[in-house]
Amino acid sequence: MARKTEKAPSAGGRPKPAAALYSIGDLASEFSISARAIRFYESKGLLAPKRVGANRIYTKRDRARLILILRGKRLGFSLDEIAEYLDLYDADRGQVAQTRLLLRRVESSVAELEGKRKDIDDALRELREIGAQCIAQLKAQNLK
Repeated sequence: MARKTEKAPSAGGRPKPAAALYSIGDLASEFSISARAIRFYESKGLLAPKRVGANRIYTKRDRARLILILRGKRLGFSLDEIAEYLDLYDADRGQVAQTRLLLRRVESSVAELEGKRKDIDDALRELREIGAQCIAQLKAQNLK
């Protein structure tokens, strides 16, 4: 689970307000993915954690972006498509362009999946017919 981590003291010696910060291990564990996958998304420019020495420190924003990345992958979007979506969010805080892009991608994916479902249904129907023919033939041979 994510840890609430208090930031280092400010110049006045008082601690800064606590912010949700996550290690790579926190995020990997929370989302059941490998740290290597997170580093890969970072290498593709989809995540940009802060660094403290050699350690990556992820913010709430990074976590939210990771959620969107994983959702996009689960829905079949390419990393380039996900990157375009995330870039639009940064450029368009009103999210109009982002929402329009998402709608186009969703409609395209739905149409593609419906086509695949039709192909699968056709293949299943044909395989069932072949299976029934095989059963009929085997039964006919056993009767002789």
